[in-house]
Amino acid sequence: MHINYRPEDGWTADVIPFYWQGEYHLFYLKDYRDAPNHGEGYSWYHVGTRDLVHFTDYGEALAKGTIHAQDFYASTGSVIHAEGQFHIFYHGQNRHLQKAGYPSQAMMHAVSDDLQHWTKIPGHTWTAPLDRFEPHDWRDPFVFRNDDVGEYWMLAAARLKQGPSRRRGCTALCTSEDLVRWTVKEPLYAPDLYFTHECPDLFRMGDWWYLLFSEFSEAHVTRYRMARSLAGPWIAPPVDTFDGRAFYAAKTAEGEGRRYLFGWNPTRVDAKDHAPWHWGGNMVVHEINQRLDGTLDVRIPDAVKRHFAVQQPVVYDQTFGVQLPEGGVVRLDGSGSFRCVSGGLLPEMAMIEATATFAESTKGFGVMLRTSQDFENAYYVRVEPLRGRLVFDSWPRRGDVPYMIEVERPLAVEPGKPVQFVIYVDGTLCEVYVNDQVAMSVRMYDHLVGNWGLFVSEGGVTFSDVRLSTPA
Repeated sequence: MHINYRPEDGWTADVIPFYWQGEYHLFYLKDYRDAPNHGEGYSWYHVGTRDLVHFTDYGEALAKGTIHAQDFYASTGSVIHAEGQFHIFYHGQNRHLQKAGYPSQAMMHAVSDDLQHWTKIPGHTWTAPLDRFEPHDWRDPFVFRNDDVGEYWMLAAARLKQGPSRRRGCTALCTSEDLVRWTVKEPLYAPDLYFTHECPDLFRMGDWWYLLFSEFSEAHVTRYRMARSLAGPWIAPPVDTFDGRAFYAAKTAEGEGRRYLFGWNPTRVDAKDHAPWHWGGNMVVHEINQRLDGTLDVRIPDAVKRHFAVQQPVVYDQTFGVQLPEGGVVRLDGSGSFRCVSGGLLPEMAMIEATATFAESTKGFGVMLRTSQDFENAYYVRVEPLRGRLVFDSWPRRGDVPYMIEVERPLAVEPGKPVQFVIYVDGTLCEVYVNDQVAMSVRMYDHLVGNWGLFVSEGGVTFSDVRLSTPA
């Protein structure tokens, strides 16, 4: 069983999370990648979970329309309980309508009494106001009750009609008193930065409001902004991302005092490292943490960490003249050189934990994954203190690839202070967490089996509390 959900007959794309009575209801866009058998377009599907590890499949929730319907692609939106019912607000997308001269995207509405059976309301379909917005980018509605003003607000991914094409993206704002009639207001956030602001999400934590969106024109990541009120100004923190290239379209839900971020780790074309990324893959969940200054970071959810409950023996193998560990402590001295030690075979699904303390001027250190016996083939989760970053690297590389481009995260560390790794692998998927603050999602295709180990490059490092665990 894989803990990063994907349907057996397809792939998980945009996740729309909704928490209700102890269960996370996770609606998602299902991509079959099999047009000959399943046709064009996609629908909403629905799974539930109470622990973020085990899932109940509730099947199709919102079926796509016909090729002539607005919602031939029943696309991303949000779920809300209001006015005595559950509501899905979503956008219908149909590029065939655009060819006929009609807007390809429109907001749409469906209702339910039980979260299982949904009824579309075709009359509640509306397109972008053409005086301000481009007609074919009007999507991803996020609806919530704004109690401060006593009305419902809808945020949407839209594009203004004026300005440089790649910087017209904005978070549009619409308001309503009854969830039926909507009034378009001035955009909530229009910074002239990105092509569009996909999958908007909004929540309050303490004294701060947080606005999330995903963009693909600069870095293909989910970003956030923060403000003391919904009137703004919306501040971009120094690190405004939650993860790297391999985590997208993330939205949040809160339950029992914890807020989680639900996104997807994409697969790669032809299941090859360095190949282009697909749209969709496996669901990935991070837990959001608020720092004292109001900025956010993410960590592994406790339930996911507890899932790896069986501790396995660490079988070290001496190499490069490294002394075998004593008392569970691994000391690697690679001044002007490279040193590593193997910890034994890495299971297909496993979690590695380790705490590292490095010496001043150390250039790199971290954890090796699926390395060959001679260490010629390997993946490297590497901290580079002098560059202030965490990267995912591999060897051998295809052509002139310095490292896995776009799979890196900002990371500030200091000599003598502990650096804590939590890394788990789930088939080709890998999730990396450092210091309960930084997350990095990656994929591993070219090396499917191998050992794991610890390494240092041009410096010195001491590893302690090293553990390897597998699911019960």
